[in-house]
Amino acid sequence: MPGPRAADELGRKRTRVRRTAADPHVQPPHRLALVTAAEARAVLQGFTALGTEQIAVAEAAGRVLARDVRAALDLPHFTRSYMDGYAVNASDTALASPARPVQLHVVGTVEMGHPAPCRIRRGETLRIPTGGMLPPGADAVVMVEHTCELDDGTVEIRHAATVGEHVMRRGDDVRRGEVVFRRGRRLRPADVGALAGIGTSRVSVHRRPRAALIATGDEIVPPEVTPGPGQVRNVNQYALRALIAAEGALPLDLGVLPDRRPVIARALARALRDADAVFVSGGTSVGTRDLAPGVIAALPRARILVHGIRIKPGKPTLVARVAGKPIVGLPGNPTSALVIFELFGVPLLRLLGGEPPGRALVPRRHVPARLAAPVTSQAGREDWIRVAVEDEADGDLVARPLRGGSGEIVSFAHADGLVCVGPESAGLEAGARVSVRLLG
Repeated sequence: MPGPRAADELGRKRTRVRRTAADPHVQPPHRLALVTAAEARAVLQGFTALGTEQIAVAEAAGRVLARDVRAALDLPHFTRSYMDGYAVNASDTALASPARPVQLHVVGTVEMGHPAPCRIRRGETLRIPTGGMLPPGADAVVMVEHTCELDDGTVEIRHAATVGEHVMRRGDDVRRGEVVFRRGRRLRPADVGALAGIGTSRVSVHRRPRAALIATGDEIVPPEVTPGPGQVRNVNQYALRALIAAEGALPLDLGVLPDRRPVIARALARALRDADAVFVSGGTSVGTRDLAPGVIAALPRARILVHGIRIKPGKPTLVARVAGKPIVGLPGNPTSALVIFELFGVPLLRLLGGEPPGRALVPRRHVPARLAAPVTSQAGREDWIRVAVEDEADGDLVARPLRGGSGEIVSFAHADGLVCVGPESAGLEAGARVSVRLLG
């Protein structure tokens, strides 16, 4: 697999699209210079994380850490109980049992948010709630279910406690100075709670990528318009904008553009000025009205890195670097566009958002399943099959291939995930064990 630099050299050889004298909005046909899917993924690694900013921990869910976070104090910072019950010296309960309980003198109660009121001596105990501070002299907690408090100020202990039972000691969770989260981690809601728990109020994170989205095509109409002959509704723009937002990026929707070079060029210039990445839907193939490759190639400091991938769906995918920023040209067919965004757009946004390549390029969620029906493929290319995932009576998951071509959006919407047929294979048999890359 070539590295980013080698893949960049591939881009130097890409065909430049030239205007014809007859019609500036028509380009002469040319062939795609196909690369493998692995080579295309390697190209993505040439794009690095964006700059950093300091934000409040309360706003950090979904953001990627730019620096390691270390604990500023022990957690917990005092030894405490994690059960409601009685704080005891374990040796006082050594002979206790349900049949022969041991009686201890109750000398008070540990209140939440306050230090223990006193040290317990041999034969004494304190009532203690979950999270209460363990008093000096105690080394265990007996759950309230194993006790019976009497009216004479004593409690029957019906369980022989062991040292440390139901006790969380100072620093058991994390020690002061210990690395809690490494840079490159995308913070989850539970992580935000952990950061608050160690006293971290602000963190350094990578900027959220701003992703511009452009659709091209004279045939595209808004959802509220009934399409006429040859027209289609604007499926891609709506779906891709939602996918960009779902990845934690900030979508910049530049609308649907006609197939006119100057209009596309102006929109791309604005997108490169205002965004960190650009996604162009439609016009990326080799037809006479596929203008995007030529317009992109003509931009200042532009280099086409990939134009054509041995993959289905999504063969005419384009990846370019313009003034240091990525442009991804997505096919116009809805299913092709959404599959390619999942396979290449999502990893790109994760890389820009700060995730390391080893994490950004790996599917975040996948499940093993059994293929319900055979699928055919073409050796030498990577095929991605849409599947619905169903539960079997024996508890196994079954991946059922879905029918439909590249233009069928409803079929894609019913897919739970994608199954890859590698380039070395001509298909998969029914019953084959597969890994399903989950969607949504």
